[in-house]
Amino acid sequence: MRLGIISDIHGNLLALEAVLDELEREAPDRLICLGDVVAGPRAHEALARVRELGCPVIMGNWDAWSVDGMPEPSNTVEERLYDLGAFWAEQLEGDDREFIRTFVPRIELDLDETRLLCFHGSPRSYDHWIVATTPDPEVAEMLDGVAAPVLVGGHTHLQMVRRYEDLLFVNPGSVGMPFELWSPEAVQIAPRAEYAVLSVEDGAFAVDLRRTGYDVKGHLRAGLDSGMPHADWWAASWQRLT
Repeated sequence: MRLGIISDIHGNLLALEAVLDELEREAPDRLICLGDVVAGPRAHEALARVRELGCPVIMGNWDAWSVDGMPEPSNTVEERLYDLGAFWAEQLEGDDREFIRTFVPRIELDLDETRLLCFHGSPRSYDHWIVATTPDPEVAEMLDGVAAPVLVGGHTHLQMVRRYEDLLFVNPGSVGMPFELWSPEAVQIAPRAEYAVLSVEDGAFAVDLRRTGYDVKGHLRAGLDSGMPHADWWAASWQRLT
């Protein structure tokens, strides 16, 4: 049994197509999207492509904000993100918002002998961050009451496999905006697309974190040509290419 996991597409259609091309060759038994399909220059097209897949989709924070409104900003970076999020939400077409409202907060499933709980940030909130350095007491609070032995979440744009007590936490990274560097002061986006393949064979559970290339410059051109605010600032996050 094999499961493909994608997350945090952020309107990057070219990265999504590159990942789906690889997954088509891999032919996993199931596919799950952990959310944040929107909030990028080609959000409508990315939503349409995910809808074609017919896979379960989890509600991400940017997905929710695109239909319910952005939280009020508190600093300069958040003000820019607020402007970008509002612009990207306005570009949604037709029944895009109705499709987003079908996204679910969590998905629990069996992968042969292994039970998985899938979510965006944590089982309790799409806004929670769980990274390699998150202190155990904070992880314990976010995972309170969780019994599934394998947890699968996105949101951080950082690939990770982390053991916490008797639980295994897997983050597939981001299809459309994987972070090379993240801090409140600086973000550097890696010029690649990320995803994961989970499998169980003969009682052995395996996690395969994948990375692949795509036309990054084409994606940046789409953003720069879209008329979105702060486009140069957004594109400069791909620092190795701009």
